[in-house]
Amino acid sequence: MNENKSSRLHAIIEGHVQGVGFRMFVQTTAVSLGLTGWVRNLWDGNVEVTAEGGQAILDKLLVALRQGPRGAYVINVKSEWSEATNEFERFQVRSTV
Repeated sequence: MNENKSSRLHAIIEGHVQGVGFRMFVQTTAVSLGLTGWVRNLWDGNVEVTAEGGQAILDKLLVALRQGPRGAYVINVKSEWSEATNEFERFQVRSTV
């Protein structure tokens, strides 16, 4: 069995996180960390992220999500953890829902 078992992080980032390049920041960070998944804006002004990879790498993404890019003001990050489904081939920006 793989010692670096993949996990899934699902996060909702609350605050001033739209119109500040947050999705591109997340995509760039996730790709540089070798993660797969997606990021999208939500109609309520929040940003949603689903990412898969090793636990330690996902922890690094979570730290970045709490910081955000210049111009963002993160109030809260709600996160949930689960087992990876390995359904993603890359990390992408999805359309707003």
